[in-house]
Amino acid sequence: MLDWIKIKSQYILPKHLISRLLGWAASKELGAVTQFFITTFIKAFDINMSEAHFEDPRAYKTFNEFFTRPLKEGIRPIKADDQQLCHPVDGSVSQFGDINGDSIFQAKGHDFSLTTLLGGKPELATPFKGGKFATIYLAPRDYHRIHMPIDGTLTDTLHVPGELFSVNPLTAQNVPGLFARNERVVALFDTPIGKVAMVLVGATVVASIETVWAGNITPPAGKYVQHWQHEGEQISLKKGDEMGRFKLGSTVVMCFEADKIDFEDMSPAMTTRLGEVMANIINSKA
Repeated sequence: MLDWIKIKSQYILPKHLISRLLGWAASKELGAVTQFFITTFIKAFDINMSEAHFEDPRAYKTFNEFFTRPLKEGIRPIKADDQQLCHPVDGSVSQFGDINGDSIFQAKGHDFSLTTLLGGKPELATPFKGGKFATIYLAPRDYHRIHMPIDGTLTDTLHVPGELFSVNPLTAQNVPGLFARNERVVALFDTPIGKVAMVLVGATVVASIETVWAGNITPPAGKYVQHWQHEGEQISLKKGDEMGRFKLGSTVVMCFEADKIDFEDMSPAMTTRLGEVMANIINSKA
């Protein structure tokens, strides 16, 4: 009954308003109030501050500074070699596997559309049909910067407006089309294994989604898909480089072309750590 209430309430609550108000508060220097919320959050989610570049919570002037805190240099070494992809985030595996035509598996009884996920643009979805996907959930306690799983040159960025449902496992099991329904930022890269899509999915109380090349992409959020093409800009990132961040947590969906990778010992709900091996390359252009 409690789970039913949690799901149904998300359809009723003004999720965008709540998220924007909390995002505004999280961006402000509120002194003792900010420190109270940071220390409470650390205790509630058992956050390991010994991994943070600044271990002392008092070093963070806003909640957003704390939430997007950098890690100590070298604490997440890139263990994947030239023939492997690395995990791009600290989190846990929601699902992974084959993209069946235009369909990506979400949870038992639920799939979502690849084309819809990528902003409703069939030409962007075509390279990934028959390929692979991996969906990784970032819990509140996790490090919330997103890194590259492989070297890549940016070709396209899209902002896709949408809902702001929670993306926790309970919601993924009960809200149809969740990841293609929520607001999201799509980044497409040319890589040694062809096209790779990195989709940063928003959620309830996600104050903003940022990329390293454009800064804050949302908010503000319009009513229509925005599409930026980066031909000639030469925005290239190496495996392990930061590519974006969430201000309050969410999910990353990755899409790969067919016959390019095999996942390395992955299973639903397994913990991921930035830099560890995610997949083996079985066919590359390099």
